[in-house]
Amino acid sequence: MSHKRIPKRRAAMAAGSVVALGAAALLLPHANASQGGDGSGATAAAPRTLRAADASDLAARLPGLLGDAFAGSYYDAGKRQLVVNVVAGGDDDAAARAGKAGAAVREVDNSMAELSAGARTLKTEATIPGTSWAVDPRTNRILVTADRTVTGAAWDRLESTVESLGPDTATLRKSGGTFTTYVSGGDAVFGGGARCSLGFNVTAGDGSPAFLTAGHCGVAAAQWSDAQGGQPIATVDQALFPGRGDFALVTYDDPATEAPSEVNVGNRTVAITGAAEATVGQQVFRMGSTTGLADGQVLGLDATVNYPEGTVTGLIQTDVCAEPGDSGGSLFTRDGLAIGLTSGGSGDCTVGGETFFQPVTTALEAVGASLGDTGAAGGADAGGGDAVGGAGAAGGDEAGGAGAGTGEQAGGEDSGAGDQAGDGTGVADAGARHEDR
Repeated sequence: MSHKRIPKRRAAMAAGSVVALGAAALLLPHANASQGGDGSGATAAAPRTLRAADASDLAARLPGLLGDAFAGSYYDAGKRQLVVNVVAGGDDDAAARAGKAGAAVREVDNSMAELSAGARTLKTEATIPGTSWAVDPRTNRILVTADRTVTGAAWDRLESTVESLGPDTATLRKSGGTFTTYVSGGDAVFGGGARCSLGFNVTAGDGSPAFLTAGHCGVAAAQWSDAQGGQPIATVDQALFPGRGDFALVTYDDPATEAPSEVNVGNRTVAITGAAEATVGQQVFRMGSTTGLADGQVLGLDATVNYPEGTVTGLIQTDVCAEPGDSGGSLFTRDGLAIGLTSGGSGDCTVGGETFFQPVTTALEAVGASLGDTGAAGGADAGGGDAVGGAGAAGGDEAGGAGAGTGEQAGGEDSGAGDQAGDGTGVADAGARHEDR
């Protein structure tokens, strides 16, 4: 595995080795991708053709526009449309309002209130380590997942609870892996025996340079270095895990540290232009030093995951692969928007699995930090069609070590981020590696 150090006075995220076998990562120009019909054609009839980023903006407006008739939304990447669920037999004007806003309308039976009530029942009756649940707007049901550790009486309890919600309210499925936080791996930040990934560089509320990473990394050690056994370069300011999120703000000890919101993807840096909410059905990309660049789709929002260390709520569920060493790493879109921080999951990049991410927007609001293109140098330019990434083999030395005081693994993961500079650039398919925790 190729290892790169994060320069002490240059805070660009270090990308780890990019897997070559069937998973080459490319940053290619996508001129058409920037030209979505999101209002550019006055004669376009609803539903509008939208880029994923514009669909996310519309999805954020729909709950307020539709009120109780709103039952979730998702992005249809094939048609490039945002589909909104509207409760049948409710507000007669809701479908018209949604259509006028540019969404494709679908009538469904389950309201968000009913699905939320089902999630509360699961929390009360089935908070079992190794389980997760999230609303899936594509099926208008709650997707409940149990990992391979949920057996015997625990499985019976979970199955009974799901059945009690009704046949059209929730779907239960079994995962072949085990839900854990992801630790150890390639290029990383190190602290107290833990090895984790730097997620995104940000500016703290007081103006000082800082970065976001996973909360389970932040509670594992107070100080972090850019080299194993090296001198600390940053100190944890805030960290949350478990609970209502999995995020940490780590401030650089040297206030003169240059920390642009950009990432190093191997042979160039890519500017991050801002943060955005995830949309179900949206294509997303994850960068990590263990597995390189991987892509997939958002499967659910506001996911609850019951890790061995405790329950974490408010996460993004995806089918993007990851492995130990990717924790804290960056989840982003083709348009250069920061979406999430790698939390944990099950499976691996060979057999697939589920991966959960902390929403960046929630983390930024909680810690009072900002992220954007402030002084980011060397972002991917729209004309550059050269492949990025290259062929490092996955693997490498893993740093074990238990996270201090948390009972969770502390092998921490390293983050890279392959975010795009949203002005005409795009990330090509990242290949066949699917995340496993």
